[in-house]
Amino acid sequence: MSSRKILFLVEVAVLAALAYLLDLASTFIFSRIWPEGGSVSLAMIPVFLISYRWGIKGGLLSGFLLGMLQFISGFAQIYTPIQGIIDYFVAFTLIGFSGIFASSIQRTVHEGKAGQWITLVIISTLTGSLLRFLAHFYTGIVFFGSYAPKGQPVALYSLIYNGTYMLPSFILSAIILILIISVSPRLVSPKKM
Repeated sequence: MSSRKILFLVEVAVLAALAYLLDLASTFIFSRIWPEGGSVSLAMIPVFLISYRWGIKGGLLSGFLLGMLQFISGFAQIYTPIQGIIDYFVAFTLIGFSGIFASSIQRTVHEGKAGQWITLVIISTLTGSLLRFLAHFYTGIVFFGSYAPKGQPVALYSLIYNGTYMLPSFILSAIILILIISVSPRLVSPKKM
């Protein structure tokens, strides 16, 4: 196995584990606010970083590993197998699609075009967050509709419930990613080996 592949696998594993620890911490802090699952979390940040370094492949793999760690840890909110698969494996894997912007982000960071890479980071963070949100929104309608207050449309309930933690998570992730890349731009470029 080449040293570049080993570096890829190590970085994906380490950042997926970091993402899991960040999510675990936020779950303990916010579990009373969102009792059916979900929390304002910084867990997506490591997945975004891997996406920017290695592209879609790295992002999808690290997101999948994050979902798997949550699924098997015993801290996940799993009510049915299908809901668990969508809310954890699918939702967190979808974050990795932010990697479609990887080469543009790497290029503009390297060229010092701050306005452009900041815009790309915001768009890519929105893309990954929105895709994850859509998976949670779907399960909120299909599997958690019974929690909607009487008279409230299930879709509106799912939109509000999932939006109250996904929107802040997106905003925090975008801000922190911009700060991280500003301080250490080399983090978005994988080392040449």
